[in-house]
Amino acid sequence: MRALILSDVHANMQALAAVLSAAPAHDIVWNLGDVVGYGASPNEAIVCVRELNSVYVRGNHDRACCGLTSLDEFNPIARAAAEWTQAQLSQSKRAWLSALPQGPVTVGDGLVCVHGSAVDEDVYVVSVPDAVDALQAASGAWIEFFGHTHVQGGFVRTDDGWYVVQPEYSSAADSEYYDLPLRPGIRYLLNPGSVGQPRDGDWRAAFAVYDDEASTLRFFRVPYDLERAQKKILSAGLPERLASRLAVGQ
Repeated sequence: MRALILSDVHANMQALAAVLSAAPAHDIVWNLGDVVGYGASPNEAIVCVRELNSVYVRGNHDRACCGLTSLDEFNPIARAAAEWTQAQLSQSKRAWLSALPQGPVTVGDGLVCVHGSAVDEDVYVVSVPDAVDALQAASGAWIEFFGHTHVQGGFVRTDDGWYVVQPEYSSAADSEYYDLPLRPGIRYLLNPGSVGQPRDGDWRAAFAVYDDEASTLRFFRVPYDLERAQKKILSAGLPERLASRLAVGQ
């Protein structure tokens, strides 16, 4: 089985289109949440991901933009984007978001998908202590796939201790991939990165492919039509910061 793993599309259709064009052959898509929010193409992004052979978990922006939760804890920029998205969503798209399941969702033997963490769907896993809690909460899981942080990589627990996974690339402009071998007896907490709004210093769209036969997770970075994505954000009247941050991956 080969699973295409997407997370944090955030209504960036230019990035999503580039990812789907670059993705190798796969059997299923695992979507880790936040299809909408921030970007200027929420309805189009939902249509696109809904047509994929996918397993979904919901993200915090998915919940907020369909009205399941309040916007009180959002910062002003995120709140402005969520309010704009709420006004743009059709009734059917809002209903689809409302029906997305909360993680963890089991996708295979010892494999689970979450948005934030198995501890809580809104938790940010950014450190080893966070990773310890996340894997303890995902009892029996060999690999926990997560999103939410918009940072590609993750954490590995071996008998010798904990290690941080940080894919290494040679370019900041071309399409590249990085292979992580997956070994029995080791536990993994892995993030494919953000399709639509990376925050790890690399502007390129991020995703991953899990291959159970090869026992690998292949991380990918692909360039996309950044200028068009920025123009759509600005033309929509969304905060300028949402456009400018795309260029620097922050």
